[in-house]
Amino acid sequence: MAGSTFGNYFKITTWGESHGKALGVVVDGCPAGIPLTEEDIQKFLDRRKPGQSRYSTPRKEDDRVELLSGVFEGHTTGAPISMIVFNKSQRSADYSEIAGYYRPGHADYTFDLKYGFRDYRGGGRSSARETIGRVAAGAIAVKLLNRLGIDFTTYTQAIGPVSIDPASFDAAQIPLNPLNMPDAAAAERAAAYLDECRSAQDSSGGVVECIVSHMIPGLGDPVFEKLSANLAKAIFSIGAVKSFELGDGLAAARARGSENNDAFRSTEDGIRKATNHSGGTLGGISDGSDLLLRVGIKPTPSIFATQQTVNKSGEPIEINIKGRHDPVVVPRAVVVVEAMTALTIVDALFANMHAKLSSIESFYDRRA
Repeated sequence: MAGSTFGNYFKITTWGESHGKALGVVVDGCPAGIPLTEEDIQKFLDRRKPGQSRYSTPRKEDDRVELLSGVFEGHTTGAPISMIVFNKSQRSADYSEIAGYYRPGHADYTFDLKYGFRDYRGGGRSSARETIGRVAAGAIAVKLLNRLGIDFTTYTQAIGPVSIDPASFDAAQIPLNPLNMPDAAAAERAAAYLDECRSAQDSSGGVVECIVSHMIPGLGDPVFEKLSANLAKAIFSIGAVKSFELGDGLAAARARGSENNDAFRSTEDGIRKATNHSGGTLGGISDGSDLLLRVGIKPTPSIFATQQTVNKSGEPIEINIKGRHDPVVVPRAVVVVEAMTALTIVDALFANMHAKLSSIESFYDRRA
């Protein structure tokens, strides 16, 4: 199975299955000298682990990470960093009957078409637990970017029809409610909506937003390696994602040029944009303003209501899915979106280091 590696210079390879013995990631290309402990990684994994509220799967996993290589005396060595998380609470018997039919909204059918074989226990490689490796690697990327003054604010913008009110935005609220919303009143309304979904044995989707502040300008290239294009690929590689927007996104298609263009102005800090409709890039290259991403996440496909499907022989059947499933994946996807964004930016940062001769001359200045 190809396609488990992401990045060119800061490269990650995830491995493992939802109901296998363990999952993990290998990070290659990480610079030496970054202070790094298991606790640095664990803080990020704790943001995505299951069983933390009634709005996530009741599957209980500690998701404790172990650093196997690439770190010595609390600092990265420049060698590949290998991390592992052992599965502790698999209940594979809950999924045994899935082997004989195709669940609506899942990858069962396409896996059979492509490989002629699939791991039906919780979805195997297509399970959301694959994102453990992404988040562990993303924790390193975020820490590296923080050292450069780049910060992330990532949160749930909407659950189903309930959106936050920009006038009530309070970043301090994000970790204080189980839905990761920066608006306490909206979080209460969203919780009530999710309770309705649960009562109807149904699920909900939503929207995640990510703001990257104090961005370095000049990241990305103008053709196939646009920062915007690579961000889109990174975000769409997350299993439940159905849409990606940068800046005004789809709203830009309904605007006039006079409304959508960002005027430039001179400030004490140099040339800046007066607005940020473009979301932080121009021509696919970062312009130094905040990156603003908006990500649409579909409703959890594993619902307990009766559904229509077919078995592997093509015969129509009705199913009631068993097991432990999230009624909404959006709150746990917040940190996954942040991780993939950070990984993309770090990769672009490293690629940019040889874009100008002056940068190479400065780095290799033998007179210093």
